[in-house]
Amino acid sequence: MTILKIRCPLFFVIALTLICFSCGTPGLHKGKHPALTEFVDPFIGTDYHGHTFPGATVPFSMVQLSPDTRTLGWDACAGYHYSDSSILGFSHTHLSGTGIGDYGDILFMPFTGDLPLDAGDADQIDSGYRSRFNRETEKARPGYYRVELTDNNIDVELTATTRSGVHRYTFPEAENAGILIDLTHTIHGHQNPLHEIRVVNSQEIRGLKVTSGWAKNHYVYFTAKFSKPFEAELFLGNQLQEGTDEISGKSAKVRLNFQTEEDEQVLVKVGISPVSYEGSAKNLNLEVTGWDFDYICKQADNAWEEQLSKIRIETDDISEKRTFYTALYHSSIFPGIYSDVDGTYRGMDQKIHHSQYPDYTVFSLWDTHRALHPLFTILKPDYNQELIRALLRKYDEGGILPMWELASNYTGTMIGSHAVSVIVDAYMKGQRNFDTDKALEAIVHSVAYDTIKKINYPSEKVWEKLMPKAKHYEEKYGFIPCDLEHSSVSKALEFAYNYWAIATMAGDMGEEDIAREFFEKSKRYKTYFDADVGFMRGKNLDGSWIEPFHPRYSAHRATPYVEGNAWQWTWYVPHDVEGMIELMGGSEVFAVKLDSLFTITSEVLGEEKSSDISGLIGQYAHGNEPSHHIAYLFNMVERPWRTQEIVSEILDQFYTDQPDGLCGNEDCGQMSAWYIMSSMGFYPICPGDVRYSIGRPSFDKVEIDVANGKVFTVLAGNRSKANPYVQEVRLNGVKLTEPFLSHSDIESGSTLTFVMGAEKAVFWEE
Repeated sequence: MTILKIRCPLFFVIALTLICFSCGTPGLHKGKHPALTEFVDPFIGTDYHGHTFPGATVPFSMVQLSPDTRTLGWDACAGYHYSDSSILGFSHTHLSGTGIGDYGDILFMPFTGDLPLDAGDADQIDSGYRSRFNRETEKARPGYYRVELTDNNIDVELTATTRSGVHRYTFPEAENAGILIDLTHTIHGHQNPLHEIRVVNSQEIRGLKVTSGWAKNHYVYFTAKFSKPFEAELFLGNQLQEGTDEISGKSAKVRLNFQTEEDEQVLVKVGISPVSYEGSAKNLNLEVTGWDFDYICKQADNAWEEQLSKIRIETDDISEKRTFYTALYHSSIFPGIYSDVDGTYRGMDQKIHHSQYPDYTVFSLWDTHRALHPLFTILKPDYNQELIRALLRKYDEGGILPMWELASNYTGTMIGSHAVSVIVDAYMKGQRNFDTDKALEAIVHSVAYDTIKKINYPSEKVWEKLMPKAKHYEEKYGFIPCDLEHSSVSKALEFAYNYWAIATMAGDMGEEDIAREFFEKSKRYKTYFDADVGFMRGKNLDGSWIEPFHPRYSAHRATPYVEGNAWQWTWYVPHDVEGMIELMGGSEVFAVKLDSLFTITSEVLGEEKSSDISGLIGQYAHGNEPSHHIAYLFNMVERPWRTQEIVSEILDQFYTDQPDGLCGNEDCGQMSAWYIMSSMGFYPICPGDVRYSIGRPSFDKVEIDVANGKVFTVLAGNRSKANPYVQEVRLNGVKLTEPFLSHSDIESGSTLTFVMGAEKAVFWEE
C-alpha cells in the first residue's frame, strides 16, 4: 500500500477500471494476472520535452489517432503537450518523441452549434473550433483514448487498427451538430500544396492531403465512413464551394452537419494510405468491418498484450512496472508499416511499387541504432530483418540508404550513416534474411562521397545533407577540418564507428580488401584527440586546434559537436574502447577522467547551447543519445561498481511513471530501449559487436521470449537497496570471467544469475 500511495494514486486505479469497462477490455487475462496493458500509461512523456502522444495506436502501425493541443514550437513535435488546456481536434498520424515535428494528418473535430472554420488561439479558445476539455475524463491505455470536450459536451473515444482509426462521439441533444474535417491542420505549420475532398454519398467522404514539411513529399489519402447520414459543406480558404461534391486546391475543409439526440453515439471509421483512394478504402474495409467499437478496441488491446508479454518482469513496485511496460510500449510504435494491405507502397523515388514484403517508415536511425534495433534483434528478429529489407529497397529506389527516413522521404537529418549499424548488427548476430551482397554494397556506398550517382529524389538540399562535404574532406584530407565543416568532430567520430562496422561485416564475408580499408579508416578518431587538454577537439585545415576551446561550451549546430560539447562527445569511440583508453594514457587516467564526467558541475556554457542537452549528471547528458553508452565504459577499466551506480542513478532519476517521466525526447523508442535493456542488466555498447556489457538488474526476475521459442531468464539474488552491487554473475551456473554477455547466450535461452551484495566488487575476477 505504501508503494501505491507514493507512486500510483487512487484516481489512477479508478480511472483504469473505467477505461477497461468503456472499451470492453477485461482487467484480467487467463483468469489469473492483470493484463500487462494495465501497466502502460501513454501520458508518460507527454510533459516536459518527451514529445510523446497519448492517443490510440497498435504496434508498428500506420495510424496514430491522437488529440492535438498545439502545432507550433519545439514541444509540439507530437501535437500534444500535457500542460495544455484545449484540444484542436483528433488527427490520424503522429510522430513519437522526435525533435522535429511533422504529420498531424486528417484532423476531425466534432461540434455542436455555430462552428468557426479556424482553430483559434490557445489563449483565446472561443475564437476558433478548438475546445476546452475535462482533464478528469481524459484517459488513455494502449489502443484507446477518451476525453470530454467541455465546450460542446461531447464525449470522444478513439481506437485504431494498423491502417485505420475509429472514432466514437457521444453527442448531447442538438439541432446543429456535426464533424469538421480540416486538411489544413499540420504539426509545425508545414505547407500544404494540394488538398482534395470528395463526398461519395451521405455517409462517406474521401480525400487527399499532400504536405511539404520535414518530409518534402508526404501523401495521405483517406476514406471515412460514418454511422449517421450528414449534409456536407465544402470549403476552400474558408469560402463555401456551393453546387459541388468535389474540391481540389489549398486550405480544404468539410463540415458535416446533422441533428443528434441526447447521448446519441456517432461512429466514424477512417482508413488511410500513402498510395491511393482505392488503397485507403481497401485498408479500411479489410481492417474494420461493422461498427463494433468495443470489439476493435479489444483487438487493439490484444495486439498490445501480445507485444508486451514478450518480456515478463517480477517486482512488487507498481511504479516500476508502469515505467517498464510503458517503455516497452513506446519502443513498439516505430518504425511503422507504410504499405497497403495489398502490398503496394510509395517508394523513395515517389513512385508506386509492390512488394511481397511490407514497407516501413519513420527510421530515426541516429537514435535507434544504439539500443532499439539491438532490442529488436532479441525480441523481434524477423521484424528487424523486414526493416532491413525495407532499407535496402529504399537504397534501390532512391540511390542511397537513408539517414532519417520519413514517409518515404529522405530528410537528411542528423549525422553519420547508421543504417550501416542496423544492418551489420543483425548480420553479425546471424540474422541474415536479406540480400547480404547488396547490403554490403549499400553500406559502403552510404559513407562514400559520390557526386556521380545522385539520389533519385526531387530535392537538391536533401542531397547536400545526404552527401555532406564532410565525406569529401574525409577522403581528401583524411580528416574533417572544423573551419570548413560544422559538427566536424561529431561527424568524424560517427564515421569512424561506421567504418569499423563496415570492416567487420566485410571481413566476415571474406572481402578482405574492403575490410582492411575501412578498419584503417576506423582509427581516424585519434586525429581529433588533443592530449594536452584530454578531449576530442576540432582541428583546422592547417592542423591547428580550434580556439577558443572550453569543454563545457555548446552552441547548437555552430561548434564541432552536434547537440553537445566536448565532455559528452569525447567518449564516442564505441568500436575501440581499448584504443581510446591507450590514447588517454591508460586505464587509471581514463577512469579518473570518466568519473569526472559524472561529478563536475552540470553547468553548460553558451548563450545558444543545445536544448537537447538534458538529463544531466555532471556533464553526462542522458537526454541525448550520444551519451547512452558511456556509463558502461567503467567495466572496461575494472570499475564495474561505477557502472552500476551511474546506471542506477539514471534509472531512478530520469525514468518515472509521471507525464514528465522522460528527461528528453523519447526519440522513436531509443530512450525507452535504453531503460528496458539497462533495467534487465545489460546494454549494447557497440552494435555490430555481438556482446552486451553487464550492468545491474532492476527486477527480481525477468523472462524474455526469444524468437525461437526459448526463454532467456535473468535472476537477481539478494537484490535490495542495501545490496546495490553485483558480487557475481553466472551463466547457466558458470561464473562469467568478463563483464560481457553474448547474443548467442540470449538466443539459446540461458539463465543469467546475478548475486547482489553490499561490497564493491570486480565480479568477474577469481
